[in-house]
Amino acid sequence: MKKLLVTGGAGFIGSNFIYYMLENHKGCKVVCLDKLTYAGNLATLAPALENENFKFVKGDITDREFIYQLFEKEGFDTVVNFAAESHVDRSIDTPEVFLKTNVIGTSVLLDAFNKYGISRFHQVSTDEVYGDLPLDRPDLFFTEKTPIQTSSPYSASKASADMLVMAYCRTYGTPVTISRCSNNYGPYHFPEKLIPLMITNALANKPLPVYGKGENVRDWLYVTDHCRAIDMILQNGTIGEVYNVGGHNERSNIEVVRTVLKVLGKDDSLINFVTDRPGHDMRYAIDATKMHDELSWQPLVKFDDGIVKTVNWYLENREWWENILSGEYLNNYKKIIGYND
Repeated sequence: MKKLLVTGGAGFIGSNFIYYMLENHKGCKVVCLDKLTYAGNLATLAPALENENFKFVKGDITDREFIYQLFEKEGFDTVVNFAAESHVDRSIDTPEVFLKTNVIGTSVLLDAFNKYGISRFHQVSTDEVYGDLPLDRPDLFFTEKTPIQTSSPYSASKASADMLVMAYCRTYGTPVTISRCSNNYGPYHFPEKLIPLMITNALANKPLPVYGKGENVRDWLYVTDHCRAIDMILQNGTIGEVYNVGGHNERSNIEVVRTVLKVLGKDDSLINFVTDRPGHDMRYAIDATKMHDELSWQPLVKFDDGIVKTVNWYLENREWWENILSGEYLNNYKKIIGYND
């Protein structure tokens, strides 16, 4: 990789991937493209902006003319697409936004990719495309051959993008790979998601909203383990293949919440059970055997260690998330690089 485009790089996983690549591939130039919607925060990338091998571009992946001009100007050899609307609750309220960004945006990127003859396109997807698993069958796991069975407009939009990526591979010979990951956690996680929401609410002694009885189970993956997996897929993954990336760290939501409270030295009185989400998936569990067997990858961070690292990061970076909660972060683009939109 000589020049890498990371779309959606001002978000949670994309920003962590940028830092990972800048650290581990010193000669690679990284361009981040992000629309800076509510979940994009330029403050997240402030340290990267000081790196001579990094460049930030504000833009929308659904804007075909803009994307073509960017690809022609920059001469990328690799594209990693993180750009996506990703919050399930928001997808229930406004499905069309998810379809536009996650499906149409992916198609525009693929067309630009083919037009300018780039070497590799990697699509970052989610285990949510597989639907869910029953709580009483701990022997069942999602494999790459598990049928697609989506439960929300969000997961349906991601599944649609995945199918489009594979169709381009078959129809046009586009050199693609896809990774489907379990729930990530770690630094720079937007505070509307479960773990950062619980941390920030607990620090403010506010109620911790937990859907239903908190029985829903997720497989938690520390974000740097995910970044390392994508890097390995880019280097040695097989074109046209899907790779599941999981943390082997299954926890129910209520277990996660209680663990956060324990790390912070707070009791369970802050927990507030609320009406469950419509169509809420019960259990996700990834079988990452293919990643292990083909690429010798396995997660290195255990949940009990990763959650302590994550809580400590939020304790040490209060300004980052307090600016998000106050809405001040929305002004960061103008403040950080003088942009006036």
